[in-house]
Amino acid sequence: VQLQASGGGLVQAGGSLRLSCAASGSIFSINHMGWYRQVPGNARELVADISSDSSTRYADSVKGRFTISRDNAKNTMFLQMNSLKPEDTAVYYCYAVVDGVYWGQGTLVTVSS
Repeated sequence: VQLQASGGGLVQAGGSLRLSCAASGSIFSINHMGWYRQVPGNARELVADISSDSSTRYADSVKGRFTISRDNAKNTMFLQMNSLKPEDTAVYYCYAVVDGVYWGQGTLVTVSS
């Protein structure tokens, strides 16, 4: 199973970005999917996740600003990020639970003040 994350970039505070994570390979069904982020020197933190029945949960710091969704037919997950803040700057990693936990390569999000 391979995960390809995309959509990161540089944006001004208050702006928006949409991250995508496409899964490919030997996939029968994907259970949980989600996004973590990491700032160098800090631990990786959960941003949002979504289960196979599309129930979601979010970190308190992103509630009301970020929306996670998935397209099961395309094995793709999205993270719509609105009202971005400089403290959202990090490398964002997607993961998927299939027959194990798989990780994408990370995509850098930089929010300037």
